[in-house]
Amino acid sequence: MTTPSGNGEFDLGALLAERGAERYDLHARYLNHQLPRMLHTIGFDKVYERAEGAHFWDADGNDYLDMLAGFGVMGLGRHHPVVRKALHDVLDSQLADLTRFDCQPLPGLLAEKLLTHSPHLDRVFFGNSGTEAVETALKFARYATGRPRILYCTHAFHGLTTGSLSVNGESGFRDGFAPLLPDTAVPLGDLDALARELARGDVAALIVEPIQGKGVHEAPPGYLRGAQELLHRHKALLIADEVQTGLGRTGDFYAYQHEDGVQPDLVCVAKALSGGYVPVGATLGKEWIFRKVYSSMDRVLVHSASFGSNAQAMAAGLAVLSVMENEQIVANARAVGEQLKSRLTALVDKYELLSDVRGRGLMIGIEFGRPSSLRLRGRWTMLQAARKGLFAQMVVVPLLQRHRILTQVSGDHLEVIKLIPPLIVGEQDVDRFVDAFTAVMDDAHGGGLMWDFGKTLIRQAVANR
Repeated sequence: MTTPSGNGEFDLGALLAERGAERYDLHARYLNHQLPRMLHTIGFDKVYERAEGAHFWDADGNDYLDMLAGFGVMGLGRHHPVVRKALHDVLDSQLADLTRFDCQPLPGLLAEKLLTHSPHLDRVFFGNSGTEAVETALKFARYATGRPRILYCTHAFHGLTTGSLSVNGESGFRDGFAPLLPDTAVPLGDLDALARELARGDVAALIVEPIQGKGVHEAPPGYLRGAQELLHRHKALLIADEVQTGLGRTGDFYAYQHEDGVQPDLVCVAKALSGGYVPVGATLGKEWIFRKVYSSMDRVLVHSASFGSNAQAMAAGLAVLSVMENEQIVANARAVGEQLKSRLTALVDKYELLSDVRGRGLMIGIEFGRPSSLRLRGRWTMLQAARKGLFAQMVVVPLLQRHRILTQVSGDHLEVIKLIPPLIVGEQDVDRFVDAFTAVMDDAHGGGLMWDFGKTLIRQAVANR
């Protein structure tokens, strides 16, 4: 393909200048056609021209605060200068990458650095995404234990490839893709249910998010440690899915570290390790598990990934960990997260539509619930009858349209907004969000314009039935 100039050389800037305005039409024509339709419906069809840190800008120079971080991918915000420089450096180095039959230094260096933050874990497998990290953990657990079944928690989300979909706790993602692997759901926090399944003797592992992304539900105190003890008693493994919660998101390097004595056998990470540039996933595990999977030279490639350990991803990961250490990113997530959560929690008694604020660090769930007053209860009931989750969407839309703050609901049919901003956000960003959220809630309780938008959502929900 030639550039618009026709000189035979590829010019990305010229291509975007000529055809960038077609972005929504191109997506509708060649990709998932429902995405632009959804964005148009809820008024999210913005055109962002550039981004830096925790902010976007449109063509008119208006700035938008990002409280979504690409579903947690942008842990350091967008275009962090240290990560950018690392990627320029690795490209300029012209390394002999992915020969498949040598050992480049960058994967070993990143594994070494990652393991310094991961006590009791010994080795790393690098893939390309969170779902690949989970697939790796599932395979390793089955092989290491010689057992077929994985337990997972209700409402869990671990990815959408077939193996990880088998441990997905929501039927909406699973429907139509059967048959899946023979795995079994147990309620988060229910040790008795876990013990009953383990008694059957065929369980390889339990995979669990220390804080579930869907709904932002934290494992109850003592659950992870209790589950670990039960699993090890039955010669099964504990897999911690830290794809979203890991790398500082919850105010510690891993979310499982908030509970003393928890030492998972396998840990899955991804998202923020990429620096927002190059997809990367990692499965960390104990020595004996890796030695059992890779038990001989004949099994050297029994599990691998074509693009795993590529130089760009490894350089990005090393730069991310360097920034986290040098700029005290974990401490910032903990301090700013506590400030944001405490200010939002103070609003629960003020607004009857606001029922709960929960989470850790910069992973916060804001849940809405049935109001007590008759006037608001009627409107709430009308929304619920059309489709559960519409009120949360009614809050998300004015946050973007009126206050230029990007958020989203934490899952389908949930009245919960999940805040997962870049871990670099500060006090000014907290002020901006809380002020905007307060204004939207004032409008909701006063019967303002957002209820007119609610009628639009109701009509759309009814039409989709």
